[in-house]
Amino acid sequence: MDSIFIGKSANGPEALNLKRANRHGLIAGATGTGKTVTLQGLVEGFSAAGVPTFVADVKGDLSGLAMAGSPQTKTHEIFAGRAAEIGQTDWAYKDNPTQFWDLFGEQGHPIRTTVSEMGPLLLSRLMDLNEVQEGVLTIAFHVADKDGLLMLDLDDLQAMLVHCGERADELTLEYGNISKQSVGSIQRSVLQLRSQGGEHFFGEPALDLMDFIKTDDSGRGIVNILAADKLMASPKLYSTFLLWLLSELFENFPEVGDADKPKMVFFFDEAHLLFNDAPKALLEKIEQVVRLIRSKGIGVYFITQNPIDIPDTVAAQLNNRIQHKLNAFTPRDQQAVKSAAETFRPNPDIDVAQVITELKIGEALVSLLQPDGSPSIVQRTLIKAPASRVGPLTPQERGVMIQTDAIGDKYDALIDRESAEEILVAKAAQASAAADEAKAQAAADKEAALAAKEKAKADAAAAKELARQQAAAEREAAKPSMAEKMVQSAARSAATSVGRQLAGSLGKSLVRGILGSLFK
Repeated sequence: MDSIFIGKSANGPEALNLKRANRHGLIAGATGTGKTVTLQGLVEGFSAAGVPTFVADVKGDLSGLAMAGSPQTKTHEIFAGRAAEIGQTDWAYKDNPTQFWDLFGEQGHPIRTTVSEMGPLLLSRLMDLNEVQEGVLTIAFHVADKDGLLMLDLDDLQAMLVHCGERADELTLEYGNISKQSVGSIQRSVLQLRSQGGEHFFGEPALDLMDFIKTDDSGRGIVNILAADKLMASPKLYSTFLLWLLSELFENFPEVGDADKPKMVFFFDEAHLLFNDAPKALLEKIEQVVRLIRSKGIGVYFITQNPIDIPDTVAAQLNNRIQHKLNAFTPRDQQAVKSAAETFRPNPDIDVAQVITELKIGEALVSLLQPDGSPSIVQRTLIKAPASRVGPLTPQERGVMIQTDAIGDKYDALIDRESAEEILVAKAAQASAAADEAKAQAAADKEAALAAKEKAKADAAAAKELARQQAAAEREAAKPSMAEKMVQSAARSAATSVGRQLAGSLGKSLVRGILGSLFK
């Protein structure tokens, strides 16, 4: 099998060459023109060729790929008639091997990645950060990497932001300004991301991309269906997830060149969400990934209502084109018709711009790469009928499919191993305990010093009192006894009497001497 039958035109069968299928593609058209059926047919063709696919199921109806169609459905006669009209003699209902995925873990196996693997650029896009805030986030990633701190989930990211905020003065000198206002703004964005269900996307076990690249026992490629109906309520999360997925494939898969068939093909519905409000740096990354991932054997097909929603730099990489009807009611619609018409290799028998507005449901303008790599002349083509169910599975059918696929419960249970949050909390606890211990030691030292001071004061007072007592004792010891006092008193009295007598005798002699001298 070297090609996938798309449908039949006036020129004959239109088929997608498998060797050129990794040159990417575009399926465009207004609502209700048959894009989903075309997508379904392509996925069926790739699966039959042994090529795994990934499909973002925005409306929920692509889950029908897991079940064979039924003759009892109201579309049976239409599809059977179309198969007969285009000569599809081997057309029959059949199912496809499928695996269901869901970022929220409700309608399929959870898809998770780590904050570190997402990186600051995509996270900034996801949280709608400005350049200053993106710079602070980048510093947080660098510090975490330098300090060996794993950032697995949003709890780790928040803990890391707090850590950087606390070290703002130190880190600002080394990496640039880190204001607490910027850290606070990022924290609020993280909370908003949580409210949108982003916390379900970050954590472990992280997705192993090899679980996408599988075939069943009969060699059919596994169809990986992402339940995106709820995810569409958070368009930034949806678009960032798809871009992350492409980036991971690009970074982890080896070069294979031009293989006989792709290693895997991605179908991204509502593709315009990838590019809405995307900053220049992100658009350049998308362009780079789309341009280079071809060499990894990966094909990317965008599905959108209006082809002008795809930037020119990306649209230039989409070589296989299927254009359903476009309306031309408004100037923008008319511009889309003109732009779409100019992307095709002209067909002298078809006025492409006119035909685009006249296509019926199930019809499309098709231009595919030929084996030599050149685009085929655009042809008005009746698209083949799908073999699987057109419409969603019931919840019961989906549940059975999830429980019985090859993935099992590999991703169902969340693993919370030691990472940045736990390490930083432990370090903070250690620092707090050390601070408490130092504080307690300081209080004990202060109390000991105070006790020593009081003791010294008491010792000094005691020494002073002892000295006073000793001095008093010495004074007491120096005082004469009672007998000695009596003797001393008697001696003093005798001495006083003798003195008086002597004084009297002397006085009299002195007086007589003085008077004798005067009257001589």
